[in-house]
Amino acid sequence: MSINEEEYLQLEKEINIDDIDFSDLEEKYEADVGLDNYIIVDGAPVAPESKVPVLTKVLKKLFSTVGEIVDGDEGLYMPLADGKSKGYLFIQYKTPQEADSAIKKLHGKKLDQNHRLLVNKFSDIEKYGSASGEFKEPEVEPFKSHGYLHDWLQDKQGRDQVVTHFGETVGINWSKKASDPEPVVESRRGFTSKYAKFSPKGTYLFSIHPQGVQSWGGTDFHSVRRFFHNQVRLIDFSPNEKYMVTLSPVPISLPDSAAERQQFPFGPESEGHKLVIWDLITGEPVRTFALPPHLEHQKEMPWPLVKWSFDDKYCARQGPDALAIYETPSFQLLEKKLVKIDGIQDFEWAPAGVRLHNNKGSELEHILSYWTPESTNQTARVAVMQIPSRQVLRTVNLFQVSDCKMHWQSEGKLLCVKVDRHTKSGKTTFSNLDFFKLGEKDVPVEKLELKDVIVNFGWEPNSERFITISRLDDGDPNPAIPKNSITFYASEVTKGKNASSKYKAYKIIDNKHSNTIAWSPKGRYAVVATISRSSGELEFFDVSFEDENTKKGAPANVKLLKSDQYAGMTNIAWDPSGRFVAAWSSSWLHAIDNGYRLYEFTGKLLRDESIDLFKEFIWRPRPESLLSSADKKKVRSNLREYSAQFEEIDAMEADAAVKEAILARRKALEEWRAYRAKHANKKAQASEVKAETIEEIKEEIIEEKEEVVE
Repeated sequence: MSINEEEYLQLEKEINIDDIDFSDLEEKYEADVGLDNYIIVDGAPVAPESKVPVLTKVLKKLFSTVGEIVDGDEGLYMPLADGKSKGYLFIQYKTPQEADSAIKKLHGKKLDQNHRLLVNKFSDIEKYGSASGEFKEPEVEPFKSHGYLHDWLQDKQGRDQVVTHFGETVGINWSKKASDPEPVVESRRGFTSKYAKFSPKGTYLFSIHPQGVQSWGGTDFHSVRRFFHNQVRLIDFSPNEKYMVTLSPVPISLPDSAAERQQFPFGPESEGHKLVIWDLITGEPVRTFALPPHLEHQKEMPWPLVKWSFDDKYCARQGPDALAIYETPSFQLLEKKLVKIDGIQDFEWAPAGVRLHNNKGSELEHILSYWTPESTNQTARVAVMQIPSRQVLRTVNLFQVSDCKMHWQSEGKLLCVKVDRHTKSGKTTFSNLDFFKLGEKDVPVEKLELKDVIVNFGWEPNSERFITISRLDDGDPNPAIPKNSITFYASEVTKGKNASSKYKAYKIIDNKHSNTIAWSPKGRYAVVATISRSSGELEFFDVSFEDENTKKGAPANVKLLKSDQYAGMTNIAWDPSGRFVAAWSSSWLHAIDNGYRLYEFTGKLLRDESIDLFKEFIWRPRPESLLSSADKKKVRSNLREYSAQFEEIDAMEADAAVKEAILARRKALEEWRAYRAKHANKKAQASEVKAETIEEIKEEIIEEKEEVVE
């Protein structure tokens, strides 16, 4: 039966099409015709028409890795204009889920150094295109002041702050010489789920949580900023506190909902990555990395994975047979290519700017060192490289090498490479020390050959002196027998036409268990310790001791000041001023006599605290002094006067009776000065009144002339 146009219109009026259920048809054909299957890819290269087929093939291969693209021209369409591509294309997947996967995994993907792909859903055009033409100014959060973050440096008594972590509680205190620590803020329970850590200059204190990292600062240690990184385990910082590095065993995964993605700090390009570099000021991630395959299943993670130049200008990370060096703040690969180094085992940046022999300018050089092991056709090598030129300044070839450790002197003038070598039979090992002298022409290398294996090495800060702990590898590894030797070295200068300097052992102490070296941050004093569960010992040394027998001009004179036994000791640390040493027994390692001890630099025991579940003792670092050389010289010349003031404060804190006597003496002195000033003023006023009431008139005849008048 057929109906005419009039009957059709009448039927259309009677039937409301909006009431008809098309859900079954939509479900059936949605996969074929829905816009959610399409994505738009922007940022592709603009290529001549002749090269479009090759470009299309490359892009189709890339986008096929995340889903199945529809066959034919409809699957991938790249518009052309004026004989070349327009830099964007349309791709149709068989399901919306595959299109979503393409956005998650390929948005932000770098096709090459000049092209980064931007991937969006075709259906988003309607959402973004429907935006109102009226501009609405975004809301800007009001500025929140965190106060002066270095206020603790203004303490009149010059005290340092310390964090103690015990059980679930973290306490932040002022350290005092002999009396109980004074709380800076009230102790906080549950402050961190793992550990606490200061930034290198002490500006921020960080706590670790399952959701990420929290920074604290200011007078009351209030919350400064949060850094979201799920299940973070390890953190590290650049030397100048510009950047923080975090590592989590859980790969970054983007949230499913669009609302959560807007608040999420990472983009699709970070999915699957575990290593993050953060800007500490803005709190934003500046670069993320996946772990190299050889580190994914390693039981002990080498840390840090990112190492920094002294001024935060460069950072680098090591990969298989290559070094990746990045410039900040862009974090782009230096010269857009890796530094190829076959077999690289380790590298270290110089901790300060280096002035090379041929450098006459004011700028200091960025230097790094690295080493590679022996192979079938090549010896082991240690090299020193300048950045950004990548010029290798000096290379040393080494034979029969088991391991190398690189130790930079704090000023960057010297690099000591501890080379562990094995005999031809391979049964025993011994060590050599190679010293690279960066400030001299052609970077000469001085070798110090030893018969022992060096267990530990430590440079004195801002000096060329150092300490080694070594032992003879005689095939008997029994740890109960004390076989270690402590050796103090200094540079001996020879005079004359062929003047030179060589390292000389000034003192050797044999038959020790010692295994740890801790120099004072100010130099001169050092603690050599034995850290062991069964036993522990601290020995305090002065390497510039002066007495009547000291030879004038001697580069070193070593004196043992004091020693103390501390069983169960796990860690030692100097305070930033070099006045005190803390040693502690951590429950993270064992449950033997947990707590801490505080010593003077001379070895005098000041405090001995036993604390259940004690974990860590953390000195707050200090930034470099702002005093000039002239200011420091002035302080040293008046040191006796300053010392008397601080000794008086210490005496008041140590004894209440002494404190009362000192305060009474001060009060009497102030009353006497007030009385004296009062009567001195009266005398001055009386003198002024007398001077006002006395006048003196003095006449002087200058010339006298007599005249006779008729």
